[in-house]
Amino acid sequence: MLEANHDHNTERQARLARVVFRNDLTPAEALEAVCDREGEVDIVTEVSPADAKRVQSSENARLVTIDANRVLVGIFNQWPERDVPLSDRRAREALSLAVDRERLCSEVMDGYATPLASLTPSWCNGCFPGAQPRGRDTERARALLADAGWPRGRSLSLAAPASLAGVARAIAEDIRGIGLDVDVIEVADEGLIAGARTLIEKKLVPPWDVLVHAWFDLSSDLPPAVVHREFFGSDGAFRAGPPIPEFDRLFRDLVSCIDSDEARRRAEEIDRWCYEEAAVLSLCAPQALYAVNRNVEFKAYRTTFELADTEVSADHWSRRGTARERAGKAVAAPAG
Repeated sequence: MLEANHDHNTERQARLARVVFRNDLTPAEALEAVCDREGEVDIVTEVSPADAKRVQSSENARLVTIDANRVLVGIFNQWPERDVPLSDRRAREALSLAVDRERLCSEVMDGYATPLASLTPSWCNGCFPGAQPRGRDTERARALLADAGWPRGRSLSLAAPASLAGVARAIAEDIRGIGLDVDVIEVADEGLIAGARTLIEKKLVPPWDVLVHAWFDLSSDLPPAVVHREFFGSDGAFRAGPPIPEFDRLFRDLVSCIDSDEARRRAEEIDRWCYEEAAVLSLCAPQALYAVNRNVEFKAYRTTFELADTEVSADHWSRRGTARERAGKAVAAPAG
């Protein structure tokens, strides 16, 4: 529970007297509370695209969306112990060319996502000039896969957490279209911690070829610091393979730069390197979706969930009737 600090030493004051965070609700319970009733939940975070229509049809809630600093990608397992040539750029590019990103965004994400060219969304600093998502090209994908020497009869092992299983199935369907069989591994919630430990500690080789993975950035300034470094850096949690000297060199050049314009150029260079190397299976940048009580003015941010600019109207349940003279109160609940 957060209480407003009315003695804050700036002109910008809290617009809500109290904010109560409820973390004791399931996603379904939180959505029901904001859509069907009042006085329990005012904002539900992390609404899934599948639930967007329910919010839009509600009399009590409205849907708030924003192009957020989030990415959905596939991590290539490049450890040499695997018997597939994913350390070969041609194999990675072949898989990238197999995926129909427009269909993924429109059908699987219900339109609440933007196709991704590399690892930096187009609205962030550091997205390299002229960046365009790869289009689907099945003929070139087949040729590149053959040139890379993919073992005959060897299927691709594609893993994803249960929450992203639909995305994995759509990708698998696309990849089968270039003549490569795909085994989809849905990782149950109870197996996520062990799987994350294997990826992060790098003591064992993960048992998959590609892992569908979601990540986020905390700012829009220099994405490589929080995003690219985690996927490719010598200390990156999500690097699935040996260290990458070229990336480490590019990243050292970035972190030693003190001029903001030059730093942006070097961030763009890193993002271009990621694209040219097909270093990840770039998929899309999902939007952040919120279900918000119709009497709450909520401003969404690209980075994190913030309430600094949120306020409630005189018709809000906390201010109606005998409570009209009370200051507003907002109740927020996560949907996942």
